[in-house]
Amino acid sequence: MSIALTGHAVERGREGPGRPPRRVLALFLLPAVAVYSVFSIYPLLATIALSTRKTNAAGLSEFAGLANFIRLFFDPNWSDAFWNALANNTLFFVIHMAVQNPIAIALAALLSLPGLRARAFYRTAIFLPATLSVVIVGFVWQLILSPLWGVSEGLMSAVGLGGWFAPWLGREGSALVVLSLMSVWQFVGIPMLLIHAALINIPDDLTDAALVDGAGHWRIFWTIKLPLVAPTIGLVSILTFVGNFNAFDLIYAVKGALAGPNFSTDILGTFFYRTFFGHQLQAGDPAMGAAVATVMFVIILAGVAVYLLAFQRRLKGSNP
Repeated sequence: MSIALTGHAVERGREGPGRPPRRVLALFLLPAVAVYSVFSIYPLLATIALSTRKTNAAGLSEFAGLANFIRLFFDPNWSDAFWNALANNTLFFVIHMAVQNPIAIALAALLSLPGLRARAFYRTAIFLPATLSVVIVGFVWQLILSPLWGVSEGLMSAVGLGGWFAPWLGREGSALVVLSLMSVWQFVGIPMLLIHAALINIPDDLTDAALVDGAGHWRIFWTIKLPLVAPTIGLVSILTFVGNFNAFDLIYAVKGALAGPNFSTDILGTFFYRTFFGHQLQAGDPAMGAAVATVMFVIILAGVAVYLLAFQRRLKGSNP
């Protein structure tokens, strides 16, 4: 009897004072793990498995190995559209990194200035577009930029820039850039809030000494605050990467599944949609669609891995 009690005491000691038993923790974690497994892990594994199948002449599914990926990368019937979508998706991401995130940093810096009036109003106004439906945003911007009934041509003419107006959404060279800027306008409030939250959490002691030494607010921001919010900027960057390579809804809402003109706005999300479900004269191919989805997953996984292995390790090295 005493041996059993001693063993129970040792087990409780391992769990630590005040900590719930492991069985209780497992009981609370089980529902979340079950939901995550059913709605995330199982669909992912099923998609990868489907990407290795093909339909034979008899209409039966059979194992194809990497044949679908070889077709996707090297068969001109598939590879031209895939590489075009990948290049467009990369440009979509680069525009967000070059425009959205610097604007978000600047807005966060302005909102963190001491003595700024109506701070809450500006913060809410900037974030408000992120709460709107992408369909509504796409429709409104189509109306604004329309060369037939849009207001953009009249507004540009009023300030002497009427000669610069063009049907940007209808041109192959500018349609994707305009759609990217629409997305920037809608979602810039999210990284702005994340960076602003990091800025206001910086202890005042670090900036008060610089103010006493005569440093201005902008010098304090560049030399003290910006390095301290670098982890948050890194997080914003990887979230931008994941979101952009999962993008679909804005392109589909404005340009449809064909992502015109002439597939100039086609990204991996719309390419996957046409491949899996089919569209107009293109028949759907679930196995090839699963191959596209698997490639998208690998691209996103590689980007996250680079962030975790390189950026986070560098931050840990600079902050021992």
